[in-house]
Amino acid sequence: MTVRLHWFLPTTGDDRTVVGVTARDSLQSRTTARPPSLDYLAQVARAAESAGFEAVLTPTGSDCEDSWLTTAALVPQTTKLKFLVAFRPGVIAPPHAAQMAATYQRLSQGRLLLNIVTGSDADEQRSYGDFLDHDARYARTNEFLDLLRTAWAGEPYDFDGEHYRVAGGRLRRPPLSPPPVFFGGSSEAALPVAARHADTYLTWGEPPAAVARKIARVRELAAAEGRELSYGIRLHVISRDTAEEAWAEADRILDTLDPAAVRAAHARFAASESSGQRAMAALSGGRTDNLEIHPNLWAGFGLVRPGAGTALVGSHEQVAERIEEYAALGIEHFILSGQPHLEEAIRFGECVRPLLTTAQQRVAA
Repeated sequence: MTVRLHWFLPTTGDDRTVVGVTARDSLQSRTTARPPSLDYLAQVARAAESAGFEAVLTPTGSDCEDSWLTTAALVPQTTKLKFLVAFRPGVIAPPHAAQMAATYQRLSQGRLLLNIVTGSDADEQRSYGDFLDHDARYARTNEFLDLLRTAWAGEPYDFDGEHYRVAGGRLRRPPLSPPPVFFGGSSEAALPVAARHADTYLTWGEPPAAVARKIARVRELAAAEGRELSYGIRLHVISRDTAEEAWAEADRILDTLDPAAVRAAHARFAASESSGQRAMAALSGGRTDNLEIHPNLWAGFGLVRPGAGTALVGSHEQVAERIEEYAALGIEHFILSGQPHLEEAIRFGECVRPLLTTAQQRVAA
C-alpha cells in the first residue's frame, strides 16, 4: 500500500499547546501564540511542501479563516502543494460550489481536493442558518454530491429533489479534471453517502481494530454500489528522537490543560450529534491518565479539541511503524498535524518520512 502524506493548515491559529476550539468559543476572545496570518500560513504551507507532503487540509467552521479564500491566497505562495479544502454543503448551493471548484482547478492547475463536512454541532449549524437535524443533513449531502458531479459533466440538467431544485442548470466551463472528494462520517446515515459519492473515505484516529471494522463496512457498502474507494485517516503526531522525549512532550501538553476545560469539553463532546465525535470522547472518557489506548496512540488531544483527538506518540521509528500498521489495513492517505505546525512539519519530513520511504521500497523489492 502506497502511503500518501498530507499536513494540516492551522487557520484557527497555532501554538505549542492544544488549540482547542469549539463552536461556543469566540475567535475574538481566544488568543494563540501565532495568529493565522497569511504570512504564517504561507510558512507552514511551504514547509509542508518542502517536507514532502502532498497536500494540506484546511478546516472549516466559525472559529477559523474561510478555507476557500485562504487556500486560494496560498496557491501562488507554493509550487505543487495541493489544498484539501473542507466546506459544508449546507452553506453553499451545489451549482455555485461546482463553479468554484472548476475555477479553482483551472487557476491552480489541478491542485484542489475537496473535503465534504456534512455538519458540526447543532449550535454551530444554526449559527450558519442551518436547522436540519443530523440525518437530514446527510440526506442533503447526498443530493448535493449528486448535483456537484452532474454539474461537473458540463451538460444541461434539471434537478428536483427534497433539498435542492435546479432548472436549466449548466456549468459552461467544467473542470478538465474534477477534484477528488474526501468524505468522513461514522453514523449509519453517513456511511451510505460515502459509499455512493466519496473518492476517499476519511476516519479519525481510532485504534486499528476499530478502523478495520469501519473500513470493512464502507467497503461492503461501496461494493454494493459497484465502486471502490481509497481510505484515509486524520491523526496528530508527537515524534522525537527517543520514545522518552516524545512522551515527555505529551505530558507537557497535558499539563497545560485546564481541568475545568477538560470536564466541560468532555461533557459537550459526549453529547454531540456526531457519532465520530462521541467515539473520540469515549476514547479518553474525560480522564487525564492512561491515555495510551493502543501502542503509541494517545487520546490526549481529544480532551479539549473537537474533531481529531488522537496522536501518534513515540520515537520516529515507532511512529513510522504505527503508520505502516494502519497502511496494512488499507489506509492510503494520512492527514497529520503537530503543535506547532511549522516546526513539526519539518521534523516529520526529516525524521519520519525517510523511514516510510525505505519501508515502501523494501515492500516493492
